[in-house]
Amino acid sequence: MPAEKHEKRQGKERLERIIEMCMAIENHQADPFTLNVDDIIGVVKAYFPHWDQPEELKLDAEALSHLASVIKLQSEWVKQRSTSLYTDPFLLEEKIRQTSKNGMVDVFAAAWNPIVDSEKLTLPTLAQGLLYWDALAPLGNRWKDIDVSKVQTGQVSRDEMVKARVLGDREFGEELECYWQELKLKTAEKGKDGKLEYWSFIGADTYEETVQRAFLTAFLVTYGYATLEIDRLEETVTIIPFDKPREEPLSVQSTSVPIAVSVEDYRKWKEEKQP
Repeated sequence: MPAEKHEKRQGKERLERIIEMCMAIENHQADPFTLNVDDIIGVVKAYFPHWDQPEELKLDAEALSHLASVIKLQSEWVKQRSTSLYTDPFLLEEKIRQTSKNGMVDVFAAAWNPIVDSEKLTLPTLAQGLLYWDALAPLGNRWKDIDVSKVQTGQVSRDEMVKARVLGDREFGEELECYWQELKLKTAEKGKDGKLEYWSFIGADTYEETVQRAFLTAFLVTYGYATLEIDRLEETVTIIPFDKPREEPLSVQSTSVPIAVSVEDYRKWKEEKQP
């Protein structure tokens, strides 16, 4: 019995010292590898059969818990130093001491990425510019080959302008009047409440004709033959023809309203028109 008590007391003291050493490592007061894990496990295993009291088993469990923390620290240490980005500070210091001044400059220049760049004239760039200007031919020689021939001005008839589609077959006022009558007729046939959808009126078989009709529609509004009604909430545009041209058209349509007639809009209208 006295021998058993002595064994227990000695075992408790060793476990307490193990716990103290592990706590010092956990608090970064010692290197994790100063503790031999295999030896500590052997000590804990040797004294475990002697424990029969709760306090003794608690002390044994506490020692194992702290030992597990030390093993974790050792694992983290190995993992950190196994990465390619880690260099031992002592080896790095020794390498710097052995490197010459020129070698250090070369390493710095290779790794240097300046964040500011300054451009200025230097003697080589000035010399290069001087060579460029000296190689240029005089202005008189460069421009003497330019042929500026005189062209006699001529006249063009109205028929030729109509043929070139610069002018229409009819006078503009007459054409606008016919276009106004067409608007009133279409509004009566397809419109609602005296209004006609803008694209229903200007839309034609080709995009070029559509642009031409939009051009004439703008003049109908400008000269007081019709007005536009824009619903920005519904994103709709309708045209309303007047029974008689207004004498003061600007009082009716006093603001400029740009309406895009793009190719995309024309294609969209054609697709919606198809059954």
